Amino acid sequence: MNGRIRVVLCEDHVLFREGLRAILREQPQIEVVGEAGTGREAVEKVKRLRPDVVLMDIEMPELSGIEATRRIAQAKVRSRVLVLTLYDDEEIVAQCLEAGAAGYVLKDAPSSELLRAVEAVAKGQRYLTPKVLTQMVEHPSKGRGRTRYDLLSGREREVLRLLAEGLTGKEIAARLDLSVKTVDAHKYNLMQKLDLHDRASLVKYALRRKLIRLPVLRPED
Repeated sequence: MNGRIRVVLCEDHVLFREGLRAILREQPQIEVVGEAGTGREAVEKVKRLRPDVVLMDIEMPELSGIEATRRIAQAKVRSRVLVLTLYDDEEIVAQCLEAGAAGYVLKDAPSSELLRAVEAVAKGQRYLTPKVLTQMVEHPSKGRGRTRYDLLSGREREVLRLLAEGLTGKEIAARLDLSVKTVDAHKYNLMQKLDLHDRASLVKYALRRKLIRLPVLRPED
């Protein structure tokens, strides 16, 4: 590619984000053009700035990093997402790749690896941190097998996340510009697909998959 690699940092922990910015700004071939502290802000910034690479944390407020990655991929802005996270679980890696991520790096990796990953992704290549790559090679079924979550539609995933965050059916309908009956139908379908039967189970499931951070429990609607 020609010119400098334009990067947007998506990380809600300010100190960590400042550290990333300092590392990247020391590299003459990289330019940090924007930062985001929430998943929703990340999607908006990427659509507006159209960077080459998006460094995305998984645990983001308002919208998980996985869902933000999916929306960026759907926006067709040609920005490539490089997930930067603490989690090395094969299922989470698979979720990120399914959402459209081009790379996956662990936060405890040395800065030299992060820079290699940014450059690889910017060139159109895929990058998986060696530890994750080894796990997926040794246990390919874990990295490639379909899960119950894969059976959910994009709208069902949105409803799942909002339910787990504590919103009522009426609030979700207003947020997504749907009727309450449509939200109820999505709720029924996703609970059947996931074999979950109450809000508490939904919250636990969403937490395990890193779809939400701190849930707010409310009475069943």
